[in-house]
Amino acid sequence: MRIGYPCINLGLPCRPSRTFRLASLSEERLFSTVDGNLQCLEEIVRWNARHGLLFLRITSDLVPLASRPENTFPWDEEFASRFAAIGQLTESLGMRISMHPGQYTLLNSPRSEVVEAARADLRYHARVLDLLGLDATAKIQIHGGGGYGDKKAASERFAGAIDALDPAVRRRLVVENDERLYSFSDVVELYRRTGLPVVFDAFHHALNGDRHSLPEALAVQYETWGPEDGLPIVDYSSPLPDGRRGSHAHALDKEDFLRFLEESRPHDFDLMLEVKDKEQSALQALDLARADPRLRNRGRA
Repeated sequence: MRIGYPCINLGLPCRPSRTFRLASLSEERLFSTVDGNLQCLEEIVRWNARHGLLFLRITSDLVPLASRPENTFPWDEEFASRFAAIGQLTESLGMRISMHPGQYTLLNSPRSEVVEAARADLRYHARVLDLLGLDATAKIQIHGGGGYGDKKAASERFAGAIDALDPAVRRRLVVENDERLYSFSDVVELYRRTGLPVVFDAFHHALNGDRHSLPEALAVQYETWGPEDGLPIVDYSSPLPDGRRGSHAHALDKEDFLRFLEESRPHDFDLMLEVKDKEQSALQALDLARADPRLRNRGRA
């Protein structure tokens, strides 16, 4: 089990997600922004390794406006060596990488232009992971999408869209249960129709649950992952006290996390902490999990 957090390190002065508006797009602006984002990404990777955090979700904003047709700058060629060096670094550290496109990447939309934009976005994410030189264990995490008044038809469109994707994109995709429409059972059904491994989100399952207990869900999830996919990915967070439904807590709930660790045994997985204070909660979780035999912690500087 590796433990990690998404996208940015709040304790570092840099951000790997600097972006700009489409109206400001120019080759010079894009080059300088991507250059700075990659430098920051490397700093985060090295910081995480020094502190034993070996799972990192890379920001989707690493290359601003990358999937927009207006962006014709060959950023993948220009920065190929930089990407390769960072990827080699993560592999030497035993660090796992993932990505998670935003909520508007909707493969099951009834609107063709929305689906095409989603396809372009997924091609971008896959290109980043390919440039890093990472194998199929580096995953792109997506949701089932919308229901559009007919979830059965929406699920059919999702399966059709997955079948139509380039294999280089499809091999990286995993599908996650959400807090509103697609329960764990729903995404297991999507797995049966598409072959996409399932990411189990414990918080979403608590909000939009089904008949599966935590251990049962983890056992079912494991069966959806092949050897080439690596360990299953589990997302963990707890609710924001007195917050709106679905809001993530600002800090780790230590008692809840210890309970989660206990209930999830003996199932092994890589754990993404979706907690607002990012690396601070990840460090606390790492400390709480020190005695857990599943924990992998061999990072270097």
